[in-house]
Amino acid sequence: MRAWVSVVIVNYNGRELLAECLESLRRQTYRLYEVIVVDNGSTDGSVAWLREQFPEVKLVSLPENRGFAGGSNAGIAAAQGEFVATLNNDTIVAPNWLEELVCAMADQPDVGMVSAKMLFWHQPKMVNTTGIAIDRTGIAWDRHGGWADDLMETPVEVFGPSGGAALYRRAMLDDIGVFDEDFFCYLEDVDLAWRARLAGWRCLYAPKARVIHHHSATSVENSPFKRYHLGRNKVWMLAKNYPWPEIIIYLPVILVYDWATVLLAPLFDRQARRGSIGMASLAGRLAGILGIGRALAKRRMIQRQRRVPTWRVLATMEDISWPWAIYRRYAHLVRPNEFDI
Repeated sequence: MRAWVSVVIVNYNGRELLAECLESLRRQTYRLYEVIVVDNGSTDGSVAWLREQFPEVKLVSLPENRGFAGGSNAGIAAAQGEFVATLNNDTIVAPNWLEELVCAMADQPDVGMVSAKMLFWHQPKMVNTTGIAIDRTGIAWDRHGGWADDLMETPVEVFGPSGGAALYRRAMLDDIGVFDEDFFCYLEDVDLAWRARLAGWRCLYAPKARVIHHHSATSVENSPFKRYHLGRNKVWMLAKNYPWPEIIIYLPVILVYDWATVLLAPLFDRQARRGSIGMASLAGRLAGILGIGRALAKRRMIQRQRRVPTWRVLATMEDISWPWAIYRRYAHLVRPNEFDI
């Protein structure tokens, strides 16, 4: 299959990161593609530098920071491709990255998403993510995060791709819509994958589509900013997508696990003991509850578009784990020095 691909990169004051990312795209073995960089109102000279150093790149310059969701949507609107790849600016992609993604999607019209394998920049033998995993309490995490990159893997079906290195079918985006800009950043890729699943679209993981990723280079890991948006967006994501009546059945467990995460995090994470981080998590959840009306209005449209039975969606989600198992999903981010490989 020889489809035209649009690679969309969102940039915010990331000039120092972009050079290696764009150079790696120049080396792709798959040649039917365009590169679109959406600049989110950068003040570091990114726009002028891009025009001078990478004139082949299609530049969309926004006057303000619209986050990953809004920036990606601006790039998708300017894209000409049958497939749209989203890529973080803090990445380096393997020469066969695009080719492997396209091959995974080729000749399978119900596959609307493909996930790449992302490896950590500082530890390139450690997996950052092989896609989105989500359990029935609504907790989402990086599939295989912290694992050693020595697995004998074959393409398999996963819940969805990480938006940091993903391929989307344009027909799917036309069907279900693009990223929810109310999210601004974080969990917008999980929300999109969930909407796609409800509408009957599938996602495959392409293990040979490899990416090196400087994790949370733009917004720092465990920062109050990130904790706030994660807390807020999780409320909206569940309100929009969790099927009825299962959301009522699982709601008590969802609430127990969610608040346990907030209250018990300081026991495992030294950074979480900082008052600003704990307050940001609480403030995010409060903002999510206060803004839940917009999410519920979107829910009505999403659920009307649902084409698959609930059991099929739940089958792509993980079972509920014990709390200490949940912590292990993130231990490589909380204590990275203990996971040298």
